[in-house]
Amino acid sequence: MKRFLTAITFLFLILLYGFAQATTTAPIKTPTKDIYLQYIDSLQAKRDTILYSKNFSLSPKDKIKYKEVRLFMPTTFYHDIIHKSFAPNNTLSSFDNTLLNIYLQRPYLVENSSTKLTKDINTIDNLRVTIHHDAEIVKKAEEKTPEPIAAPIKVMIKKPNFWAFKGDYSLQMMQNIVTDNWFQGGESNYSALGAISMQANYNNKQKIKWDNFLEMRFGIQSTRSDSLHRVKTTNDLIRLTSKFGLQATKRWYYSVQIIANTQFAHSYKANDPKVYSDFLAPFNLNLSLGMDYSIDWANHHLKGNIHIAPLAYNMKYTRLLDLSSRLGIGTNKHVLNDIGSEFNIQLDWKILEMLLWRTRLYGYTTYSRTEIEWENLISFKFNRYISTQLFIYPRFDDGVARDNNHGFWQFKEYASIGFQYNF
Repeated sequence: MKRFLTAITFLFLILLYGFAQATTTAPIKTPTKDIYLQYIDSLQAKRDTILYSKNFSLSPKDKIKYKEVRLFMPTTFYHDIIHKSFAPNNTLSSFDNTLLNIYLQRPYLVENSSTKLTKDINTIDNLRVTIHHDAEIVKKAEEKTPEPIAAPIKVMIKKPNFWAFKGDYSLQMMQNIVTDNWFQGGESNYSALGAISMQANYNNKQKIKWDNFLEMRFGIQSTRSDSLHRVKTTNDLIRLTSKFGLQATKRWYYSVQIIANTQFAHSYKANDPKVYSDFLAPFNLNLSLGMDYSIDWANHHLKGNIHIAPLAYNMKYTRLLDLSSRLGIGTNKHVLNDIGSEFNIQLDWKILEMLLWRTRLYGYTTYSRTEIEWENLISFKFNRYISTQLFIYPRFDDGVARDNNHGFWQFKEYASIGFQYNF
């Protein structure tokens, strides 16, 4: 019985083999070359060689070394499985048994045969597949248009500005009202003081400096006790200081200085019709030649200059002959000329951010007379626009008539609060 079953199985396999040879195989869905490429992908043969070489070649001489990969390839009828199944003392592997089971129970899944596959391989002459390694470009810089070597250049020459401007304005006002029966006495008064100072300085950063400083002050006061004048001046000044310097060293300059000063209006004393001074009465002009020292101390908080002139010319002029004797010019004379020596010190000391001390010490002397002035202005700013000022001005002049009480000394002082603006 066993031999009978073996004979039947052998006959069935022969018939199946003949059927596979005679029957036209199912239409191949893709061209032969594509099927072969699928074999290459499935086999994953020589994977490491492909990854590290640019070209991969496969010729008909190459043979498949691993039988198990047949399960992952398109279903194909392999003759060696049939031969091994009938060969004595030969055991089929599990992979071969799986394919044999497909041949016996589901022959319609078989799309190809090893005979036809070998024939197709022989028709391909050393198929070469080029492996292209496409690098992914993360970011590509934009190509720049090449610039011409010689490009037109527009040259613009800007002339430097060697001028520096600054100044400040102030308006101080005060009101004092006292009734006639006030137990301490006194009188009501109103006063106002306006001041302007402006600077225009030239410095070419090489050898030349030209400093110009203009000061103008005008103060008025009204008191009930003065029956002759509704208002009278308390402070009246127009003064221009101009100095031209040629640098000698880092701080020293050869300099020529001009100081000219007069006042705006006539001035009186209370209940006195006599004019004590007026516009161009007097007018002082001082021309000096000497050396100038520039000061910049205390971390730029103390600035100014010192002018020392061994040679100075001074002219004092009055347009009112009635004042010539009082001003020290001489009886019935308009002009007094003399030559002497001079010094002038001007300093600005920023003690605090809101506290400023501005001082001017001036001296002029000849063999016959001496004139010394020391002006001090202390300004405290509450904010950008409101400030209080203290002005102290002692003066010595022995070229005028001696006073019975004060001699040749003169003194002026005021304290005020009001508007101030700097630029």
